Amino acid sequence: MLSGAKHQLKLQEALNTNDLNRFRQITAKAAVFLLKGQDVKEHMKDVPVCKKNRSWENEQLHSLEERGRLLLSLQFLPPVCPDDADADGGGGGGESRRRGGLCVGVKRCAHLAAMDVNGFSDPYVKIYLKPDIQKKSKHKTAVMKKTLNPEFNEEFFYEISLSELSKKTLEVTVWDHDLGRSNDFIGGVCFSCRSQGDALRHWMDCLKNKGRRVERWHVLTNELPRSFVHD
Repeated sequence: MLSGAKHQLKLQEALNTNDLNRFRQITAKAAVFLLKGQDVKEHMKDVPVCKKNRSWENEQLHSLEERGRLLLSLQFLPPVCPDDADADGGGGGGESRRRGGLCVGVKRCAHLAAMDVNGFSDPYVKIYLKPDIQKKSKHKTAVMKKTLNPEFNEEFFYEISLSELSKKTLEVTVWDHDLGRSNDFIGGVCFSCRSQGDALRHWMDCLKNKGRRVERWHVLTNELPRSFVHD
């Protein structure tokens, strides 16, 4: 495992050479410091911001079309020991939640793009935790009819360890439901240690603050980053 000084040096090298792929790999390794209870800011506070990298990020964001906003909550629930579960009377959420995992709360959307001729959409949300080799991570909300500001207030749970979660990508997409033909993609957002901006901050806050529910708004774009495409 990299020491703090070596980790900072690797970050500096990646930024100085404008090697974005290498920078993303190193950013993912920062999750290891979070899992060990160390403060990543201490390792990154002296790293200079690369203007070329920032320009590249801004250009990428500007090339995407905003399709609305999504209010999402993320919470990693640590495993509960049997004694604590008994003391709490078992609690809600079942056996899987007592073993720990990620709780994703789909709250609501605002100002969604209108996909139907009536000026509205019939939106619903799909979430995946990828890579999803066994094809079991898909969840979706109910469909809300004729609205651009739907309220869902639904929660979904993934039983997973914190170390495994740090290697995953949470893909959240919003769709317009159409009867008798293919549903229309409205927009989406991805969360992982390779994300950028608000999505990265939200994901890292979730990993770092075990047991705390972190809720934030996110911009939905018409395309998901190509780097997050999984089989």
